[in-house]
Amino acid sequence: MRKHPIGFRYAKALFDTAKEQGTLDQTLEDLGTVTQVMARTNLLDEVFRHPRMTGSRKKEIVKNAFASSVGRPVLNLLQLLIDNKREYLFAVIADNYKALTYEEKGIAEAVVSSAKELSEAEKEAVADVFSRRAGKTTLYINNVVDKDLIGGLRVRVGDTVYDSTVANQLKRIHERMIAGNSR
Repeated sequence: MRKHPIGFRYAKALFDTAKEQGTLDQTLEDLGTVTQVMARTNLLDEVFRHPRMTGSRKKEIVKNAFASSVGRPVLNLLQLLIDNKREYLFAVIADNYKALTYEEKGIAEAVVSSAKELSEAEKEAVADVFSRRAGKTTLYINNVVDKDLIGGLRVRVGDTVYDSTVANQLKRIHERMIAGNSR
């Protein structure tokens, strides 16, 4: 998890509030909703950065856009960020909140590179094996097809990479052969 010093404090405060209220999942979903809307509409880039856009106008836009679709904690966060002129931190806060929530629930995300698209059964098998290795109860798989791989898998869970690709195995054999010849 990439911790932004200021963004992480906002995320932690939101996390603590949501945990206390028992709304971790709902808040995560609300943050995802706002993130999607901001990405689709370029709200931060085009609207909020306009030189004539006032804080009160920004708050009005946020209230009209999200009051009926997100919970009070996320709406309050958005308004607080506007008051503090830190709305640019929203994506970082959402990412840090997600990481805190996943950590709390024993969930991790994995990027699995393979030569071909994995079936659902294969994804489940990979999730089962690597969730135990990573010490997590649940592992969400994001399968990336890499045509350069001959075979095998490369699994990244957080900062840890498990590389069982054919290319990596050949590299290891090559290194052992060189090390054996130099003795």
